Amino acid sequence: MIALRQVSLQRGTQALLEGADLTLHAGHKAGIVGPNGAGKSSLFKLLLGELALDRGEVEMSGGQRIAHMAQEVEALERSLLDHVLDGHAELRRAEAALAAAREAGDDHREAELHGVIEALDGYSAPARAAQLLVGLGFDQGDLERPLSAFSGGWRMRVNLARTLFMPSDLLLLDEPTNHLDLDALLWLEQWLTRYPGTLLLISHDRDFLDAVCDHIVHFDRRRLVLYRGNYSTFERTRAEKLALQQAEAAKQQARREEIERFVARFRAKATKARAAQSRLKMLERMGDIAVAHADSPFHFTLPAADKTSHPLLVLDEARLGYRHADGGETVQLDDVRVTLQPGSRIGLLGPNGAGKSTLIKSLTGELPLLAGKRVPGEHLAIGYFAQHQLEGLDLASTPFMHVQRLSPTASDQAIRNFLGGFGFPGDDVFGEVGRFSGGEKARLALALVAWQKPNLLLLDEPTNHLDLEMREALTEALAAFEGTVILVSHDRHLLRATVDEFWRVADHRVAPFDGDLEDYRAWLKARLEGARREARDDKAERQAEQGAPKEDRKASRRAAAELREKLRPLKKRRDRAEQAMEKIQAELAEVEEALGEAELYTDPARKETLTSTLARQGELKSRLDDLEAEWLAAEEELEAREAELGS
Repeated sequence: MIALRQVSLQRGTQALLEGADLTLHAGHKAGIVGPNGAGKSSLFKLLLGELALDRGEVEMSGGQRIAHMAQEVEALERSLLDHVLDGHAELRRAEAALAAAREAGDDHREAELHGVIEALDGYSAPARAAQLLVGLGFDQGDLERPLSAFSGGWRMRVNLARTLFMPSDLLLLDEPTNHLDLDALLWLEQWLTRYPGTLLLISHDRDFLDAVCDHIVHFDRRRLVLYRGNYSTFERTRAEKLALQQAEAAKQQARREEIERFVARFRAKATKARAAQSRLKMLERMGDIAVAHADSPFHFTLPAADKTSHPLLVLDEARLGYRHADGGETVQLDDVRVTLQPGSRIGLLGPNGAGKSTLIKSLTGELPLLAGKRVPGEHLAIGYFAQHQLEGLDLASTPFMHVQRLSPTASDQAIRNFLGGFGFPGDDVFGEVGRFSGGEKARLALALVAWQKPNLLLLDEPTNHLDLEMREALTEALAAFEGTVILVSHDRHLLRATVDEFWRVADHRVAPFDGDLEDYRAWLKARLEGARREARDDKAERQAEQGAPKEDRKASRRAAAELREKLRPLKKRRDRAEQAMEKIQAELAEVEEALGEAELYTDPARKETLTSTLARQGELKSRLDDLEAEWLAAEEELEAREAELGS
């Protein structure tokens, strides 16, 4: 259990908590939300014992093992796998003691330490650590490479893997999704839902909070308010609470005005003076009900260019990738044929490293094509946002100066009004960028993109470092943007609210993806299972070859290849049936949803629609039965043939 009782906490001159109470029980998965600067990270430091209280007390169950992600990596020459394994300090101590016992020839101590390592599940530790790293987007070949070979964002992924690997009863995660793509985020989501301990999670990703959390802790005017349920439940509950509070505040104000009118009217009259004095005391005793404020401090639009082109931009038979100094090439995407029309709204999906960022850089012209054509429209105006642009900001300058450099003739007031919508009110426009947080820099970079009035917006993970209010403001602004949008993001709420179609970037190709984010999750799962199946087949083949006499191996490989060739049509038949079943099930769900409308049965004018819809339902069910039978037959035959391979 974690209990905060009448806790007051101050950082410098700013009061973060005043008389705050909070109780969390073992096994709770709590999302910590509130505006930037409210004290969310300070709460973690308080629980870790890194901050002293000004008043109150913090009580935690004894013996809790706490895992918390470090923000920096020191051992840069350690391999990724070793760095993750180092997170289990007790296991590392046992391994060091075992090595010392072996060197000393102490067999009794060695046997004892083998038992300790077994109890710590230490012999499976490298495999479990590797699984974490692969889940977070690393390839098997990366695991033995040193940390120094990776960028800061990838090192943060390694730190996250190390934190998840640590044995813990309490897990503290501060913005763990910031450097993840959608694939890694979906994997982390599943891992955290299975985590058996208590979780405290700071995140600005509403879908992630919805999937993982069963409680929300809200920083509200220097107090901590605990809500049951996920983030969506918190939003509804708080909205109802604020509406009630608003009504109570309005009722109280009306009563105040009534009392004040009575006092003003009758205070001078002797017969009414006592009653007037009584009402004055009533007014003094009346506690203030604060007017509810749930408004975001961010309000901005994304104006589009006045002119556009049809099409805006074309890539034809393009090969995308990187050209090396020695003349060699790394091709990430081939035969790319895309035509961007005005008003298109596209989300890019695809596994980590498949080439989503490469596609965006090629569209901007920042990355030259290896082959093919890039044909921009006459009036193409690109707005490009990526994380590396935060590093390109002039740290010695101010937000005001950044905008003024783009438009020297713009009025001071126009610049100030514009930046105010991005969370730089008043004299904040003259703040030094070098002192800004990551969120403030991201807001400024977005503002600079918006100021230039593009008709093609290319956004590569724009929500990193943005809090929930700014994400919501960006979602609304993108929804109202009249130009073309191409978006890479792990924020599923942003994707659902702002794009009309998806492109899948995978296997060196760019192609339309016929489905939504749930379909993409299913595609990823099937792809992963296929890769595992292939790895198992390869492993079994290698083991069979190693166990056979040398002269038999060639024949064994040939027989296995022939059998795999026989299996291929069966696999295709099974997969075709499975894909067809998924489409039929999706259409059937739509038909059955339509049949759920009460008016369909009561409105005589819709009788024909009812008849045709029921007929379609019957057709789909019959087709689904046939496909299930076809899939089952293919699966059974495939299993029988695979059994032959194993015998």
